Amino acid sequence: MGSADGPKADKADGGARESREAQEARDTAVSERRFRFLVAGYAVSSYGTFLNMVALNLFVYETTGRALAMGLFMAVRLASGFVAGLVVGGLLARFSAKSIMLWANVGQGAVMLVLILAPDGLLTGALMAVSVVIGACGTLFMVALRSSIPEMVGEDRRAWANSLSITGRSLAMVAGFASAGVVVSLVGYTAAFVVDMATFVACAVTVALLPIAGGKGADAAKGADGKGADGTAAEGSGARKGGRRWRPVAFLALAAAPGMGLMVALRGVDAFGSSSHNAALPIYSTSLDTSNPAVFVSAFWCVWALGNIGAQQVIQRYAQRTGRSVGALGFGYGTVVMSAAFIAAFAGFPLAVTAVIALIAGAADGLTEVAYTSHLQTLPATLRGHAFGLSATFENLGFGVGMILVAAALDRFSPLAVVGWSHGAAIVVAVVFLLRVAGVRRAGRVGRAGRAGLRKEEAVEGRPDRGDRDGAEVSGG
Repeated sequence: MGSADGPKADKADGGARESREAQEARDTAVSERRFRFLVAGYAVSSYGTFLNMVALNLFVYETTGRALAMGLFMAVRLASGFVAGLVVGGLLARFSAKSIMLWANVGQGAVMLVLILAPDGLLTGALMAVSVVIGACGTLFMVALRSSIPEMVGEDRRAWANSLSITGRSLAMVAGFASAGVVVSLVGYTAAFVVDMATFVACAVTVALLPIAGGKGADAAKGADGKGADGTAAEGSGARKGGRRWRPVAFLALAAAPGMGLMVALRGVDAFGSSSHNAALPIYSTSLDTSNPAVFVSAFWCVWALGNIGAQQVIQRYAQRTGRSVGALGFGYGTVVMSAAFIAAFAGFPLAVTAVIALIAGAADGLTEVAYTSHLQTLPATLRGHAFGLSATFENLGFGVGMILVAAALDRFSPLAVVGWSHGAAIVVAVVFLLRVAGVRRAGRVGRAGRAGLRKEEAVEGRPDRGDRDGAEVSGG
């Protein structure tokens, strides 16, 4: 009787296990399909973001007639992103990621409508409102999306999801930059702003229709009273509650893993370097072709995007085959290669060689983006949003300060010199970061080897065949 029940029980357990695995596979497929739709909406809104980068700057210059106004517009936009990065972690602790992403797109669409309807006398005020809202809401959406990816697709699929979202953004960047001049010249600024507004509405509708996990502290164990499963206050709560003192949660997030603070600092220095090649490209392009300088800039960014997208395809396949992400070392090495490539792009090589350099720069940039995002996503859920917010603040700060210093330096020095100094600083910090990561890994291997040796020694000393007391106790266990 018992022997007859055994196979039935085994068969039932096996059937239940297969059923669970099938259900997990279906859930994974559903979550990935939903995330693809979300990335499609994100790509559409990113197209609008890059379209208005060109169209709005041209419109500001045409409206005011002053290049200083364009600089002020960009400065306000970056400052808004800087402030948003400081507060988004707290917002994610109180609201869902879905609501933040939804209202970020609604806000951007609404402010574009204000600009479209604004009379001539209020255009300057409307433009400042656009710069504030676009800068802040862009940062809010980006942080909410990236910090919530592990909840959306699962920890083991985050590298794939990051790569897919970056691919969509890169395609949108190429399309936005390439079409901005055509859209403005053919249909005018108002139509361009209407298209821009429509992209944000499309993304908002996509977010509204999809169930999106994340936010509200992003902690599944956290109850409605703000406490964890063990009844203690959830980690990362800000203001004083029940006698607890306020803690700088964003900086605690950077201290949660070895080298995390240095990694975010490197990201800020990298943004400083990025400001140099963004500012120097038009000047360098003009020196190559005075009559049509836009050709080289457009071609450079198109080739860069091809390299970036190609890298994402490789990373996605690598993640699917191995189930692993590229890791912190990939971020460090990618930063070195990318910075070196951008320096070489201004060295005066033939156009064919420069195209290869741009391709390498794009591929390395794609690698660093995925590696960096995936590494920050390994933080505990309660700290992740704060870390991404602080990272966005460092990036906006680095890029904003860089644009000011680089613009002044380009009046006196060549593009190669300015880009070399800026990206050279990124290379130096990246080397320090790589040495730090290598040291942590070496210490970890030594520690694991020591623990393994101790366990082996304990096993030998406690062998029952030697008649030791510990061994007898274990064997009798």
